[in-house]
Amino acid sequence: MDKDDRIGYAIDVIKSNGIKWVDLQFTDLLGRLQHVTVPADQFDREAFSEGFGKLDGSSIKGFTEIYESDMVLMPIPESVRPIPWAPGVARITVEIHRGAKSGRFERDPRGIAEKAETHQKELGYTSYFGPEPEFFIFDSVNLDIAQPSSGTGYKIHSNEAPWENAGGYIIRHKEGYYPAEPIDRMSAIRMEIITLLKENFGFQIEAAHHEVATAGQCEINFRYSTLVDTADKLQMLKYVVRNIAHSHGMIATFMPKPMFGDNGNGMHTHFSIWTLNQKNMMYDKDDHYAELSREGRHVIGGILKHAPALSAIISPTVNSYHRLIPGFEAPVYLAWSRSNRSAVIRVPTYYKGIEKAKRIEYRAPDPTCNPYLAFSAILMAGLDGLKNKVEPGDPVIDESIYEMTVAKRKELGIREIPKSLDQALDALEADHEFLKPVFSSALLDTYIDLKRDECRMIASYPHPMELYQYLDG
Repeated sequence: MDKDDRIGYAIDVIKSNGIKWVDLQFTDLLGRLQHVTVPADQFDREAFSEGFGKLDGSSIKGFTEIYESDMVLMPIPESVRPIPWAPGVARITVEIHRGAKSGRFERDPRGIAEKAETHQKELGYTSYFGPEPEFFIFDSVNLDIAQPSSGTGYKIHSNEAPWENAGGYIIRHKEGYYPAEPIDRMSAIRMEIITLLKENFGFQIEAAHHEVATAGQCEINFRYSTLVDTADKLQMLKYVVRNIAHSHGMIATFMPKPMFGDNGNGMHTHFSIWTLNQKNMMYDKDDHYAELSREGRHVIGGILKHAPALSAIISPTVNSYHRLIPGFEAPVYLAWSRSNRSAVIRVPTYYKGIEKAKRIEYRAPDPTCNPYLAFSAILMAGLDGLKNKVEPGDPVIDESIYEMTVAKRKELGIREIPKSLDQALDALEADHEFLKPVFSSALLDTYIDLKRDECRMIASYPHPMELYQYLDG
């Protein structure tokens, strides 16, 4: 459809569904979904060209200063969807502009992703992303932070967890993968979520299941797509999951490591690069190890080369690095392998001889990342590997990297991912030229400053376990 047809479609959706209010939704620099609601009768054809002057950019972290704060939200017509749990309300994704005639705001994360897609097209490529977001659905969480000077703490409540069970069946630590009902108490709520995603938001669902951890850990997989479309869908999935959990009096979290002693939330991201005439650059039927082409190895090489810097964008919170430790199926070592989940990159081999199935799985990202920035950064690292023919080294074959000695890892040249967000930010400051065709210096500087503030703030609070360890010191 051309733009005029798309606008007609959006107006028809609003009118035919009796929509009275429209949520204008956008993603901020740190990846959070934001919104403002306007009357539906304001949505005429002019609104799609003039936009809505409804955003104070200085009130959104990382956007603008107070002296340049007036911004315009430009609706994307094909993104309009009625909200099933809010009768009479629809949502629509918006672009952020300096003004109706002043062009795209350079720190609009979705604009960065569109710029990445344009860049790859100019090089003769397209790419596909398939994230696997994990999340917990807790019955409730009690936070004790009202008076942090006198102490802090939290309590997670979950009826399926071994520490607090209300119905006999429990899921023990690390035993939550695929149990059938009634042990899996999240099945009904997952079905509600994926039904809404499919029927109301246009998702092609591939799977939904309980994940390894106790206390309601879930995963939903949807069909891979292009960079911007996948990022849009991931933001929508998180929006739906949170709202449906809330409607049941529960709380959903994509936080990487909300509890001690069990697996955290990752977002293994499947990724492939294709030519514009739809030839998979990653596939080589004559490669006996993983049917992976030389170009596919170069893509892996680029991601491994830049992985420490990527960590600041794909594992973007202080809490992310509590997940990235040995023993919980989370990647720690910068290596690649076929079907080996102890490496940060694996090459899935479920199917052989199928070109469209060949991709890599990057296991480091977690679902707190801003998907527009994260997918763009992964793409730029892969393209840098292609351009410079970066070799990834030999794959790790039939051996768990977790169980290797330090000497063996050193012999194989296996590096570790950063151990903290501060280390990741150091790496990004030292290695960001590969991002420059898409990410501006101003955006990266702002992002790093915001994340440094986050590190400093959290580091200033004593941890409860510090009192346990040192109170008698």
